[in-house]
Amino acid sequence: MALLDSGRYSRQIKLPQIGPGGQEKLARARVLIAGAGGLGSLSSLYLAAAGVGHLIIADHDHVELSNLNRQILHGEASLGKPKVASASHRLAQLNSTIEITQAQVKIDRESIDDLLEGVDLIVDGCDNYPTRQVINRACLRHNLPWVFGGVQGFDGMISSFVPGSSPCFECIIQDPKTLKPETIKPDTQVPDNGIIGATAGMIASIQAMEAVKLLLNIGTPLTNRLIRISGLDMRITTAALTPNPDCRVCKPSSKNRDKNP
Repeated sequence: MALLDSGRYSRQIKLPQIGPGGQEKLARARVLIAGAGGLGSLSSLYLAAAGVGHLIIADHDHVELSNLNRQILHGEASLGKPKVASASHRLAQLNSTIEITQAQVKIDRESIDDLLEGVDLIVDGCDNYPTRQVINRACLRHNLPWVFGGVQGFDGMISSFVPGSSPCFECIIQDPKTLKPETIKPDTQVPDNGIIGATAGMIASIQAMEAVKLLLNIGTPLTNRLIRISGLDMRITTAALTPNPDCRVCKPSSKNRDKNP
């Protein structure tokens, strides 16, 4: 657990919404960062800086040169190294008082439950729909909140999914492989069309803010809302989210949440 260093955290302890009690709560928190890429880079740095006591970094990839335009946890010296090792090294440099667990594993149905032992919240740093399906269904099983983020090009989107208080991820965004081409909405899919690093930075910063709010139960989180940011014209829109009555995953009687996505 992170040591409560009032000097290190003095600027946020001054905030009445946090204070010493909130800082102690952050120090006891355990957060899974699901992916040490563009989103996981910024969110993990901000959560480490905020004093979240235990970060579990899960990723099975290695650092590549093309990662470095956005994955600022890593540098040229980390090329070829496992991302979890590179991430752990950088986060420890930032805050040596917190605990960091490296999980060099692919997040899937077989690995997810072990990763969630003792976890309070998940921050999504994934880059594909099937992994988010696994996270969504695991969070429903374990009654855990998670903060979703998606990015492409200059654009991004973010929401928070809290079982019992919001629709689930699969209510809102359906698997593109199961949809007919004419039914796919371009504003809800995240194709791989390249990205500028600042896009991931914008969304990941909001993810870190959401994570702190959810951990401390302060403010108004993005449950039941989806924010979209268009970076080129700096347009921010918010859409209200409602449960899908036909969702086979989050309905209380559903038997599908434990099935393979």
